[in-house]
Amino acid sequence: MHISVIGTGYVGLVTGACFAEFGLTVTCMDSDSKRIGKLEKGEVPFYEPGITELVAKGIRDNRLTFTTDIAKAVDEALVIFIAVGTPSRSDGSADLSYVEEVGRGIAKHMTGYKVIATKSTVPVGTGEKLREVIKASQKQPIRFDIVSNPEFLREGSAIEDFLRPNRVVIGADSAEAVAIMKNLYRPLYLLETPIVITDIPTSEMIKYASNAFLATKVS
Repeated sequence: MHISVIGTGYVGLVTGACFAEFGLTVTCMDSDSKRIGKLEKGEVPFYEPGITELVAKGIRDNRLTFTTDIAKAVDEALVIFIAVGTPSRSDGSADLSYVEEVGRGIAKHMTGYKVIATKSTVPVGTGEKLREVIKASQKQPIRFDIVSNPEFLREGSAIEDFLRPNRVVIGADSAEAVAIMKNLYRPLYLLETPIVITDIPTSEMIKYASNAFLATKVS
């Protein structure tokens, strides 16, 4: 199966490299041409134990490629992960402009059914908002599903957290999308990793609740 990851920051690159390790064909897309140029040479712009080796292995095995062309990323993939930043505004709310921009880009280049999954930390209700943005930006109505698939990665052990997670959360309102997402994580079945299936708002809430819980533990 071919998937794309939009955004090659910490979450996006770890997600892409680890899915390539699962045996999937992965295209990582970013609008930053300098970053993509470095990644194509195997140069990772941040430190995380094991990520440089994993990226190099994905490139060497022809399972991991990089592009600045969103049309290519959308066209080749059945599942498109959105892993762009959602920085805080001055009032503390999440700035979803990057997520919405990616949604519009996906909509303009869709030619067939896609599963569009958010990896970014987003407020409850973002999935529905993203669905509306994509529908409004489509040149013609094309079927797609929205999925919330939050990440639970710790800096310093992100690869281990992805390859051997204590749970995978999939928020969706389509049986077809759930089946496709479960297929992506099939290598984890051998580890008997719990796959938690919820609706989209519940999945979004789980991510926020998890972050709040961890922040409380640190406090």
